[in-house]
Amino acid sequence: MSLWTRISEALAALANGESLGAVFDRLRSPPERTVAFAIAVVALGAKMAKADGQVTRDEVSAFREVFQIAREDEAGAARVFNLARQDVGGYDDYARRIQKMFADDPTTLCDLMEGLFHIAMADGFYHPSENEFLRDVSRIFGQSEQQFLALRARFVPEAPRDPYTVLGVSADASKDEIRKHWRQLVRETHPDAMIARGVPEEAIRLAEKKMIDINRAWDQINGCCGNASGHL
Repeated sequence: MSLWTRISEALAALANGESLGAVFDRLRSPPERTVAFAIAVVALGAKMAKADGQVTRDEVSAFREVFQIAREDEAGAARVFNLARQDVGGYDDYARRIQKMFADDPTTLCDLMEGLFHIAMADGFYHPSENEFLRDVSRIFGQSEQQFLALRARFVPEAPRDPYTVLGVSADASKDEIRKHWRQLVRETHPDAMIARGVPEEAIRLAEKKMIDINRAWDQINGCCGNASGHL
């Protein structure tokens, strides 16, 4: 059974009157957490795309980049996205449910925020309404302002982009503290680690960009001007 078939079944249960809480409770354990993660990206991504008043072709394409959708699943994925993007209302309920599900694994919530930022920037413009939407979801997820700014620095060209902000560390931190934090980010970004957290294989492509960003930031801090390979 494909991921999108399982998502459609979960959404059908919602459409038939089952509560959002009951559906997410069923999806709490692996491997069904991958379905919950995908529903969160679909629902929050579609609603955020609508937050600036319109859903562009670029934003829909960006969603397809987050999830590499097989041709046979395209129709189902489109139905799910179109259903979720009807309006912005209700996103906070989805955000709270997914935060509760992954409360013991905040790294997965960061994975989800990266997907949302990718969709937000698809049309090349970071709308104030999108910033408000993402900041609110980040707050619901329990992320600090520093974590939110780190994500924004990586995805929004006009945002402050010094390497310390990208890594989410203080410029006053010691080199050893920054190195420890960078190594943790590298471990968390490994595809095997992401799949173990419940991130669908279809969404792992975002890890490639994150690895480049965090390695480049570390190289800048560490004084390495060559490639972005790091040096564990």
